[in-house]
Amino acid sequence: MKRLLVVDDEANARLSFRTAVETEGYEISETGTAVDALAKLQTQLFELAILDMRLPELDGHALLDAMRKEGIATPADIVTAFSDVPNAVRAMKLGAIDFLQKPLRPEDLRQVVSEIILRHESTTKVMEMDDAASHITAAKRLINRREFSAAKAHVIRALQLDEKSAEAFNLAGVLAEILEDYDRAKKLYGRAIAINKHFEPAQQNMRRIFELFNFGSSEEPFNLGD
Repeated sequence: MKRLLVVDDEANARLSFRTAVETEGYEISETGTAVDALAKLQTQLFELAILDMRLPELDGHALLDAMRKEGIATPADIVTAFSDVPNAVRAMKLGAIDFLQKPLRPEDLRQVVSEIILRHESTTKVMEMDDAASHITAAKRLINRREFSAAKAHVIRALQLDEKSAEAFNLAGVLAEILEDYDRAKKLYGRAIAINKHFEPAQQNMRRIFELFNFGSSEEPFNLGD
């Protein structure tokens, strides 16, 4: 049985998370503090940690930072009630690229949890497949492991195989944000939205950037950078 750790200081929020995913067959452990969460992560194995960004004492980012310093590579899904570019980028640099905003819809949480767990159940067969979807999955897994150069190679290959992939352009934008190149990230998210205006991850990423930065329009050609 897959084990998940839910970290949120609001009991009702933890109950909502549990209700949303327990029916999918996951075993849930929960806590309201980052200190207790870190202790659990040091002594138990989890397929995924769901971290609320706003926690007492240590926030979700500080917890994620402590996890990585302790060598805990458990994938993390960050839950936040606000948009915050600096904290988002800091989390991305620590391998967290999956964000959910409160209030959460149960179906969104189940979808993200399923995707992250499947992403990390890599097999030789999947790694050998040369299609855009497989390269995108590989790129996300490598970002979670903070292997950004290797992830970029998979994003480039995904775009070579499918130049109309909104997900690949969005992921390229994430990599640009990790490098703090927000102008390039904005352009890449824009390409994703131009391909699919209903692609919510790119919409959220674009909104987050525009909330803190005032970008002018640009007609510069797209590139993934050096």
